[in-house]
Amino acid sequence: MVNKVLIIDDDKTNIFALKAVLKAKGYHCLSALGAEEGIHLLQTDKEVAVVLMDMMMPGMDGYQAIYEMNSSENLKDIPVIAVTAQAMVGDRERCMEAGAVGYVSKPINVDELTQLLKQYIF
Repeated sequence: MVNKVLIIDDDKTNIFALKAVLKAKGYHCLSALGAEEGIHLLQTDKEVAVVLMDMMMPGMDGYQAIYEMNSSENLKDIPVIAVTAQAMVGDRERCMEAGAVGYVSKPINVDELTQLLKQYIF
């Protein structure tokens, strides 16, 4: 069973909190402090089942990162759940149109997130 989750977020505090919660629920977590690092990790670790992608990051943002993943034959089938502090009208739709399979806003509702993860990790 592969239950590895890659958390891509430019905020170390967010990564720390998400890792702690997900590890307590039995998930294996990797993290990257930016989209470029996250995409590199995905290319080297074939066991990542789901990506939790912060959408607002300096440099390559989550939207660009999803586009890059979808353009790659090796990465396009890895589901991405958008994680964002932006909870404005239309943000969910924008994330889904970019290619995310799910959307959670910060602060994260852990029950909502684990329900989403269960759809992609068996």
